[in-house]
Amino acid sequence: HPICKSGENPGDEFNDSICSTLGFWAMTANLLFVCGSLNQTTMMHKIAHSLPEYNVFFSPFYAEGVLAKMASSGLLDHTILAGSHHANTEDYLNTNRLPLDFGGRKYQYDLAITSTDLIVQSNIRRNRLVLVQEGITEPENFAYHAVKNLGLPRYLANTAATGLSDAYDRFFVASHGYKDLFIRKGVKPSKIVVTGIPNFDNARNEVSNDFPLHDYVLVATSSIRETGKFENRMAFLHRVKHLAAGRKVLFRLHPNENMRRAEREIRSIFTDVIILKDGNTNHMIANCSVLITQVSSVVFTGIALGKEVYSNFDLDTLRKLAPIQNGGTSASRIADECRNILQLSLSELRQTKPVIRRNWALSWLPSAFD
Repeated sequence: HPICKSGENPGDEFNDSICSTLGFWAMTANLLFVCGSLNQTTMMHKIAHSLPEYNVFFSPFYAEGVLAKMASSGLLDHTILAGSHHANTEDYLNTNRLPLDFGGRKYQYDLAITSTDLIVQSNIRRNRLVLVQEGITEPENFAYHAVKNLGLPRYLANTAATGLSDAYDRFFVASHGYKDLFIRKGVKPSKIVVTGIPNFDNARNEVSNDFPLHDYVLVATSSIRETGKFENRMAFLHRVKHLAAGRKVLFRLHPNENMRRAEREIRSIFTDVIILKDGNTNHMIANCSVLITQVSSVVFTGIALGKEVYSNFDLDTLRKLAPIQNGGTSASRIADECRNILQLSLSELRQTKPVIRRNWALSWLPSAFD
């Protein structure tokens, strides 16, 4: 079995722990981790690492029906169903030699763990299902209210509609502030558990890093235009130049962004600038003096580290919503909750049936925002 190979790979310890349980296949539960962006995928990996006694499998994000056909034809390259998000996830899963089951087709699963409910695939609705908050959620704009009140597809509201499916048995959220927000949106309080979320629960750990630069203005862009929304990028760049006030500026481009266009626009405003297309964003945040974001979850890392931050969102609201800092234990807390759920029958978990999708509605389209 490929997961039994050992060596220098980052996933070896994780793989070896799984191999020790393969002999008890019939006695242990099967768990499916539905991945998405690289942020979502690394979250799933951390949670799975805390569940070594189970048979765990991973799948890149997937869809059914017309959405699956659209994804394969390249029409959804700006989402986690295809394009750079999907390619980065596949590369990560293969590099770490994690056991794959694309679309969850090979086995019957006792529990599925996902980080978005904008799409809830039919095969993971059949048994236990938990949702892990992926990061920041978008404002409740007109699209959000249309989705909630008119029953329109959740993808129209993007991450603002997170949690509205009610198809999950538990919803693990970043903070008490987010718990209050989701309850106000109509999520059942009994389903919400404040655990913190991996990747955003141990910001101080990012301070010790080998990123060579320090004391700069870091600009973390977002792929707003690539997801069909309007953005006045030139106005944003002029605002960045004003806030930088002559200080050194470093741009970290969103992985799903049109890199060539973004770089051309930046260089039309900044003559002396560093533009990075990859790298550890959290390390860059730890070493910066000022963090300027748009709609990115990385603003929470800046807030946790006490940086001077700017965002398209209201900062006072973001501070109330900021993920709890628990020393990086969110994954193990979520794992413990999963163990508890596996001890319960479906009838115990689901006193009422989850919301059923309307026959006329399109399948949900996932968010492309991190």
